[in-house]
Amino acid sequence: MLLKKLFVNISFILKNIAAIVFLKREKKIAEYLLKNALRISTAESCTGGLISSRLTDVSGSSAFIFQNFVTYANQAKTELLEVNPKTIEENGVVSSEVASEMVKGLLNKYNCSIALSTTGIAGPLGATENKPVGLIYIGIANKEVTKTYRYEANPLLARRLMKYEFSNKAFDLLIDFLKENY
Repeated sequence: MLLKKLFVNISFILKNIAAIVFLKREKKIAEYLLKNALRISTAESCTGGLISSRLTDVSGSSAFIFQNFVTYANQAKTELLEVNPKTIEENGVVSSEVASEMVKGLLNKYNCSIALSTTGIAGPLGATENKPVGLIYIGIANKEVTKTYRYEANPLLARRLMKYEFSNKAFDLLIDFLKENY
């Protein structure tokens, strides 16, 4: 099992090395946001600020990044993003409903054009029978449209790489959202 895990992680790094160096996804997002005069805010849980960090890797990002939060604790989600505690109690913090309320909270409380949220299980601990390591829910919204997505990454990825894969998926979905709506 250790060899398989090692192989999965090395393969992931090799597959992503060009994207890491050349910021392909980040620059594409920046281009859309700048072209449409949009400001993005993020609320991250399982990605721990990685999305925000990657977006700020683009020079001039202050022109399109408004306000980003790492809302790891449930209390942060309820206080900063207006996530209803009952939603967390009924669905669990790792759920489509919570991801949706996170982006709606960003749009309602803060003056952003686009909102993106993440909530998931990066592992290696935290899995349940119905919610495995590698599960993430991603919310993306503007004033007219709110979408949530469920994605399961390879559970053999190391935690740091899992977070990177989560951010890749969030970026790919954000690019699609921007293409569809702007």
